[in-house]
Amino acid sequence: MLKIQNLTVQINNQVILKNLNLQVQPGSVHALMGPNGSGKSTLAYTIMGHPSCQVTTGNLIFQDQDITDLAIDKRARLGIFLAFQYPQAVPGLKVFNFLKAAYEAFASEEIVGKVETNDHKSMGVSVLEFKQILDNALVTLGLNPELIDRDLNDGFSGGEKKRLEMLQLYLLQPKIAIIDEIDSGLDVDALKTVAQVLQACKDRDPEFTIILVTHYRRILEHLKPDFVHIVAHGELVASGTEELSHKIDTAGYGLYV
Repeated sequence: MLKIQNLTVQINNQVILKNLNLQVQPGSVHALMGPNGSGKSTLAYTIMGHPSCQVTTGNLIFQDQDITDLAIDKRARLGIFLAFQYPQAVPGLKVFNFLKAAYEAFASEEIVGKVETNDHKSMGVSVLEFKQILDNALVTLGLNPELIDRDLNDGFSGGEKKRLEMLQLYLLQPKIAIIDEIDSGLDVDALKTVAQVLQACKDRDPEFTIILVTHYRRILEHLKPDFVHIVAHGELVASGTEELSHKIDTAGYGLYV
């Protein structure tokens, strides 16, 4: 699904990631753990194509396509999704309108269908059709329907923001999701909701792939990883099974920093 080859990344002329290599198979769950400032979030943003993350050496290969220099929107259309640790508030933009526009832009043709226009084909779904799709998703995920009538993340609690990120993920059905510290600041119930959405996406598509960036292993109690990787000083310093996260939980990151 994703190959990261000899990746070195700078931000403001400071090297953050150093010669990092990682292979992610379809349908797998990879947990990226490490102390603050280790480069975990930088890796997540680099995969998505954030302009501040300058790749100086190495490549990102997604489904046999080199995406190292590909624009963010094109990466999204290929099926790459990033759930933010701190989602941006946009006063004046209703959640419903935002979700409908995103769904029409990125959802698969099998779900939305094509609508003929004067000189091109575009994706389209009526308001009533999308409301039904959205209502079904809200019920499936156990989310409060009042969220969709509010402005995007404006005045949302931390838990509400994270739930909305998961609703976007569920609706858009990407091939791979990079989840950037979404468990930060969540209570037990919100954490379970996040894990349930991720599991629902995996149940729907066996090849749905997850890269989960986290400091703590508590979310891994709900979503079992196939692999756990430790990032320290911008390097991948250890990889293993879920047992590695138990080791970190007991002994901390002292062995790797």
